[in-house]
Amino acid sequence: MKRQPTVALIYDFDGTLAPGNMQEYSFIEELKMTPKEFWDKSTELSKKQDASGILCYMKLMLDEAKHAGISIKRESFVQFGEKVELFNGVKEWFSLINKAGKEIGLNIEHYINSSGLKEMIEGTPIAKEFKNIYACSFIYDNDGIATWPAIAVDYTAKTQFIFKINKGIKEVSDNKKINEYVPEEDRPIPFKRMIYFGDGETDIPCMKMVKANGGYSIAVYKPKDKGKRKIAEKLILDNRVNFVCQADYRDSQDIYNVVTTILEKIKRDYEFEELQKKHLKSARKNNTKNKV
Repeated sequence: MKRQPTVALIYDFDGTLAPGNMQEYSFIEELKMTPKEFWDKSTELSKKQDASGILCYMKLMLDEAKHAGISIKRESFVQFGEKVELFNGVKEWFSLINKAGKEIGLNIEHYINSSGLKEMIEGTPIAKEFKNIYACSFIYDNDGIATWPAIAVDYTAKTQFIFKINKGIKEVSDNKKINEYVPEEDRPIPFKRMIYFGDGETDIPCMKMVKANGGYSIAVYKPKDKGKRKIAEKLILDNRVNFVCQADYRDSQDIYNVVTTILEKIKRDYEFEELQKKHLKSARKNNTKNKV
């Protein structure tokens, strides 16, 4: 059976697959706070302590939940994730793209690369679609209660996870393989077979890096949001992404057409490279014979 090349579709979560931040759908409501109150307080803490904004929002989640008497067990965060809303077509998107990839002759893998909370993402109906979820998470004690951040994903960490996907490394804790030299052609998923979906500032380094290395980046924006669209369009004008699409994942919409076109190009490029390799191998073989 002919080997099918693997393509990685890598998604941010908040603002990319879901409108707004995942904490806003149920967790912040349980705190009896407005989203603005929560995020303003997180920003104030970050500025006051000159600390990571990601670590500050995670600390604030724990502090405010304890103050409000809300469970901070792992399963509680997962349950909060069940109430997260998704953009139109997201639930059906993965089967649509997997089918399109199969028809083209590609193996499709989906990944999350998010500054949101992994436990909440695991509670969403699409969690099963991802080969791996790279996102923030907590350390839990023997009683299953969150005590400390385990992983805080800022824009720098996001680029690290792109390399982990590139090299086929699943474990976040692995600091050895990620630094080992592996020729690009020997890596499980070369950058040229990656498609990155993002909407915010923490995605810009990843989107730019994937594009610069021959892959494809798509800036998405909330439908009918002129402000978000303007931000996304600036990214393509600044040559940081390849495409700009509204976050509507139905097969009748632009993003589906863009992604399937990219997949077709990836397959053609792969076949072209394989044909080149075949001719090079043949030439080397014949040249060796002529020397004998």
